[in-house]
Amino acid sequence: MSTNDSKRVHNLIIVDESGSMSIIRKQAFSGMNETLQTIRQMQEKYPNQEQFVTLLTFDTDHATWHYDNAPAPMTKDLRWKDYNPGGCTPLYDAIGKGISKVNAQVRNDDHVLVTIITDGEENSSREWTLKMVRNMIEKLKKQNWTFTLIGTDNLDVETMAHSFAIDEHLQFTEDEKGTNRMFVRERRSRERFNCCLAEDTPMPKGKFFDED
Repeated sequence: MSTNDSKRVHNLIIVDESGSMSIIRKQAFSGMNETLQTIRQMQEKYPNQEQFVTLLTFDTDHATWHYDNAPAPMTKDLRWKDYNPGGCTPLYDAIGKGISKVNAQVRNDDHVLVTIITDGEENSSREWTLKMVRNMIEKLKKQNWTFTLIGTDNLDVETMAHSFAIDEHLQFTEDEKGTNRMFVRERRSRERFNCCLAEDTPMPKGKFFDED
């Protein structure tokens, strides 16, 4: 493959750090690190796909940019103290900030995979509304952006995803086993996504998490 065939892949990962996530803090922490490891593995497996990472965790008191457009080989696993759930869920603000930041950094032919993980609905945003977030997602879906929403079983994840105009969604049980399973499935889907990019065969709409 020539250098002209190289691709840039931006991995935007937005993870709820509100108080209720403390139930699965250990699994969420481990899962984020395993996702970072998977992205680094994808960089090695597909050297012509340059991987970048933007990782944001959020609650009412903070939005923490653990990585901001970092080349995958430059990333390291998070430390335990880096993820400490507390506060409420400004979900619209987190999604809006994350997408806006990455959108300002990408080129026209770049690919973006957005992963949003939450165990709660919006309850404390101050800057962004659902309409603002949805409009931006609808616009970017027409470009090389793929959006996924992953939520716990106390939510109607499908309805929630549709409210954002997100086609790819996954629901998981908020316990140790269910959270671990979710992250395994997410990583397998991420691997398929990168394989499809390498082969220039787009993943079918609405089939991101399918295990066929």
